[in-house]
Amino acid sequence: MSASVLTAVAWPYANGPRHIGHVSGFGVPSDVFSRYMRMSGHRVLMVSGTDEHGTPIQVQAEKEGLTARELADKYNRVIASDLQGLGLSYDLFTRTTTGNHYQVVQDLFSALWKNGYVVPKTEMGAISPSTGRTLPDRYIEGTCPICGYEGARGDQCDNCGNQLDPSELINPRSKINGETPKFVETEHLFLDLSAFIDSLGSWMGTRSDWRPNVLKFSQNLIKDLRPRAITRDLDWGVPIPLDGWSDQPMKRFYVWFDAVIGYLSASVEWARRTGDPDAWKEFWTGDAQGYYFMGKDNIVFHSLIWPSLLLGQNGAGDKGGEPGRFGTLNLPTEVVSSEYLTMSGSKFSTSRGTVIYVGDFLKEFGPDALRYFISVAGPENQDTDFTWEEFVRRTNFELANEWGNLVNRSISMAHKNVGAIPKATALSPADHELLAQSKAAFDTVGAHLRRSRFKQASGEAMRVISLANKYLSDQEPWKLKDDLDRRDSVLHTALQVVQDANTLMTPFLPHSAQKIHEALGGTGVWAAQPEMTEVTDLDIPERSYPVLTGDYAGEQAKWESTPLEVGRPLQKPSPLFGKLDAKLGETGPEWAPIVTD
Repeated sequence: MSASVLTAVAWPYANGPRHIGHVSGFGVPSDVFSRYMRMSGHRVLMVSGTDEHGTPIQVQAEKEGLTARELADKYNRVIASDLQGLGLSYDLFTRTTTGNHYQVVQDLFSALWKNGYVVPKTEMGAISPSTGRTLPDRYIEGTCPICGYEGARGDQCDNCGNQLDPSELINPRSKINGETPKFVETEHLFLDLSAFIDSLGSWMGTRSDWRPNVLKFSQNLIKDLRPRAITRDLDWGVPIPLDGWSDQPMKRFYVWFDAVIGYLSASVEWARRTGDPDAWKEFWTGDAQGYYFMGKDNIVFHSLIWPSLLLGQNGAGDKGGEPGRFGTLNLPTEVVSSEYLTMSGSKFSTSRGTVIYVGDFLKEFGPDALRYFISVAGPENQDTDFTWEEFVRRTNFELANEWGNLVNRSISMAHKNVGAIPKATALSPADHELLAQSKAAFDTVGAHLRRSRFKQASGEAMRVISLANKYLSDQEPWKLKDDLDRRDSVLHTALQVVQDANTLMTPFLPHSAQKIHEALGGTGVWAAQPEMTEVTDLDIPERSYPVLTGDYAGEQAKWESTPLEVGRPLQKPSPLFGKLDAKLGETGPEWAPIVTD
């Protein structure tokens, strides 16, 4: 029986719309993987939601004249709508401001506290002199005292990866207004990460098949782990269920702590909404596999901190203990981290105006062109620069000329000459060779997708498409007017490869895959799309919010070569991918950011 698979997708922060750099890290890779795993017969639970707590939400809310909750409500809908438009097949895309999430966070914390992995500690907290408000670690920048990097944050240095405290930074400054923060004594609860060094090291030693950029980076940090604050002085966050803390209005869990627990809380919420409150356990215990998708700036939270929380909850850290409410939970099978998608060598940045929002991109070009670009040219293993020229080239020459042309001319010729799937009377060696290559690609492409090697997988699928285009050019079925049996055999072979290639491309291009399925005479759903549904909070009935969900378990595409049904009527195809104006490659559409070196 196929193993159950948890696809845990990084939580987009709800302080604004997301840009294409974001979805190149957490969005498209996780969906390509999940669609393939479902097609291969696995039970998949793909979960995430908007991350809605912390000071950055409060800061943005003030800018827009909204309360923190109003801002979270606003961008939760914007982000969910964009992710739906991109076709991300979430079983549940929820949010971190639900009653269910609060309870799961508090229950997991209680297990950590009981097992001795949380300790109180006094530290120097950063305060804004002009507002009196606590400054979160990530809103303080300065020079790293370890490597000298000038853009280090107050929680960690993205250059060397070391964990930091804001007071350790050289020349610290507020990212909000540039002022020098004031440091005052404050008591907080700390996750004792040093109590997981041995258990994390042992577990990490079994992760030899991870992407090298994730594994080496994480292994180098284990020995230097130290206690890290999980609470903050603010009133927008999950309350702390501990005597002496729960009645303090300005003490809440730090946003990073509650956000990573969202993978579990979203799974629990999904189960409760199915009517089987224990259904989540299938994806978190036993032989289930868990794959976590994010950008590289989140590696530490998923490869070290989240496994530490799970070990502590399980009572399996260096101090031992007993499993908490959730029993013994699985640690990640793999942390699938992408590098940065850049523009002119710089990270996408809303503050600098170097940003292409997902919603704008979808309105102009649709979802599959973006999904394809991210899959074949995205930052899978190294930072990748987005250029309009490369986007136009990939769309025109690969999607339109190669794939779209193969589909259109194969189906058009069969529709014009036969009106249905033609019969193959006798196959030639060339026919057999192409069909063999097409069938063999299922194993090759599938092996790459199981390892989240999306560039290699899409490249192999496109190789089959190129072979089929060459085959048609070599066989010239339009000239076989005096040998109809041969003509029909060629057309049948070409259409069979179109069917196979459409299956191979479905995880990457689910929207066009549905159209091709219908053009080949197919009926029903080939590649299900997510739906946005308004729901009532399970624990706070007066609140409602949208979620993304969908039925992905019905009769849909399977990861196999399915023989075509001879005589099935064909529709006259319409172009799948419109060619883009080459001039677009110079500057992009009017709304695109103007980037100068």
